[in-house]
Amino acid sequence: MYLKKTSGPRSVTTANGSILSLDNLPPVGTLRWVASRKATVVRAVLYGLISQDKALELYNLSIDEFQSWVQALHDHGETALKTTQSQKYRQPKSEL
Repeated sequence: MYLKKTSGPRSVTTANGSILSLDNLPPVGTLRWVASRKATVVRAVLYGLISQDKALELYNLSIDEFQSWVQALHDHGETALKTTQSQKYRQPKSEL
């Protein structure tokens, strides 16, 4: 078996002690983004497994979309990444 050379680490250890590897990332071209896949990509970037630019390129994400995932995960946990919960966790717009 041959391993493809990568410029970064093959795996990282997260704060809770779990190991996140390149094999854990969602498939390239993923169209159905469930909360666990979003969280995996965010954690991969935060722990240095892949760069943010690489994540945006691989998964065809906008910077705004990715940053909203990061913020939701940071503020409210993985539950906030569920599409059905997005309204519940959004900041209310101030009325002018």
